[in-house]
Amino acid sequence: MAKVTVYSRNNCMQCKMTKRFLTEHHVDFDERNINEEPQYIDYLKENGFQSLPVVEANGDLQFSGFQPAKLQQLAV
Repeated sequence: MAKVTVYSRNNCMQCKMTKRFLTEHHVDFDERNINEEPQYIDYLKENGFQSLPVVEANGDLQFSGFQPAKLQQLAV
């Protein structure tokens, strides 16, 4: 199974939905909240991401936003 990291922020509905989906599908993930860990903002911007959540799997930044079809692939 992939090592998954979710970059999120406070009061972000798509972030909450993404984390809920992963939890319900038994996908372990680490969360990086940019409100609490602002050092990740530059990392995400340098890689072309402007919105959250951003999902990273096995060290590769994959996609942003709540995308159930892509999340499902991580749950396999």
